[in-house]
Amino acid sequence: MSPALLAFFIGSVFFLSTLLTALLRRYAFTRGLLDHPNIRSSHTETTPKGGGAGIVITLILAITILAVCGIMALDVFVVLAGGGAVVAMVGWWDDHGHVAVGIRLGLHALAAGWALWRLGGMSALNIGLASWDLGWVGHILALVALVWLINLYNFMDGIDGLAGAEAVFAATCSGLFLSLARVPGLALASWTLAGSVAGFLVWNWPPARVFMGDVGSGFLGFVFGVMLLVSVRQGSLPIWFWPILLGTFLVDATVTLLRRVIRGSRWYEAHRRHAYQHAARRWGHLRVTVGVSVLNMVWLAPLAWVAWRWPSASFGVMLAALAPLVAAAFHLRAGERSA
Repeated sequence: MSPALLAFFIGSVFFLSTLLTALLRRYAFTRGLLDHPNIRSSHTETTPKGGGAGIVITLILAITILAVCGIMALDVFVVLAGGGAVVAMVGWWDDHGHVAVGIRLGLHALAAGWALWRLGGMSALNIGLASWDLGWVGHILALVALVWLINLYNFMDGIDGLAGAEAVFAATCSGLFLSLARVPGLALASWTLAGSVAGFLVWNWPPARVFMGDVGSGFLGFVFGVMLLVSVRQGSLPIWFWPILLGTFLVDATVTLLRRVIRGSRWYEAHRRHAYQHAARRWGHLRVTVGVSVLNMVWLAPLAWVAWRWPSASFGVMLAALAPLVAAAFHLRAGERSA
């Protein structure tokens, strides 16, 4: 695809996503699909939700075009569109009412398991120069990781602009490295994702006029999980590249979850004990979203490049990249009650 055609394609994706988000915002007001402030929320104004459906629709339409044109592999398209639609529909259902935790996790596991089966799973794990074949244990660990990524992204969608900005960063960077690795189909899918989320961000940037909702956040987690799986199986990106790229979300969500479990809290209930939520109460949504974006660009992006350039060192690079983020999460009292 020529640069001019690429720019036109991504620009069209951006425009469609912006338009769909506006229409979904109107729909939310009409149907009373509103997020009201409560003791567990980080916002103070009643705001429509479910705008992330615009991301879902735009991306699936775009990758359908890529698949029809032969740019994207059919298996990858089927998994992204099919599994992604299941995860998005669960979120859309939850946005309109309440889905029991067991049902939600069960459907997430079903979509994740089907994706792993369709793409061949992930039984081998590379650490440094060594490669371990974990067999069926590796497939189970991959299933748990993919389900966690779906829910992790949902947990981190709690303040204006943050989940969208993180997705634009991760999709843009992964698209660049996939392009350098000569995987044009997946690279274009990543940039398409960045364009669709950027269109949503027009409405979600602080102060947000619409929220993403579970329909969008869970879908984004699933898409990044599939991209990880495909890129690692193709050998285009090392597995440890992805925890670096998504480091701010991975660390905050994981540290918060573990500390809540240790303290005996109901981890699956809504709360505002994440590090980013504590930070937002001190400095505001805009400063935190911009701050995380700057951290991603000046700290994580260069280290992701190092991990990509020297795959044998990627595990150590990941540890070095995430260590200060873990320290920051504890400093910001991730998993603790607000003062």
